[in-house]
Amino acid sequence: MKITEFVYSALIGLVASCRSMTPMAALAAARIAGRDTSGRLILLDRPLFKYGALVMGAGELFGDKMKSAPDRTVFLGLSARVASAGIAGAALAPGGEEKTGAAIAISTAVPLAYATLAARKKAMGEMSQTKSGLIEDTLIVAIGAAVVFFATRPKRV
Repeated sequence: MKITEFVYSALIGLVASCRSMTPMAALAAARIAGRDTSGRLILLDRPLFKYGALVMGAGELFGDKMKSAPDRTVFLGLSARVASAGIAGAALAPGGEEKTGAAIAISTAVPLAYATLAARKKAMGEMSQTKSGLIEDTLIVAIGAAVVFFATRPKRV
């Protein structure tokens, strides 16, 4: 295996560093659209998890704008990023290399959570929490959607 085969796993880790539920929501949307992943993704084949991931992804986008929203680097925030990045990184890895894809995504998500938090705080100093959050949401949702689109393929009939 070449390290370049794990670029989608690393990129989905970047997405998870900013929005913990966006990787799972993007994969759920891909499943609903009839797209398949190279790695195994059993959980999101179950309707409860598939639609739950979409709801949680949308909910996170709204919750992030609240003044009481915790930093992404608190224990629960990092835990959610580890879980989401791991599952999504495994799903986007080459078949049979899910563990490596998960490890790469997690290794990307955790340190970048600190870097992206610092960038967000700087942006909040120059504009409002809501405006900086909306800009970040737009970028991260677009990146997440693009990564998942390019990493998946239509299901074979």
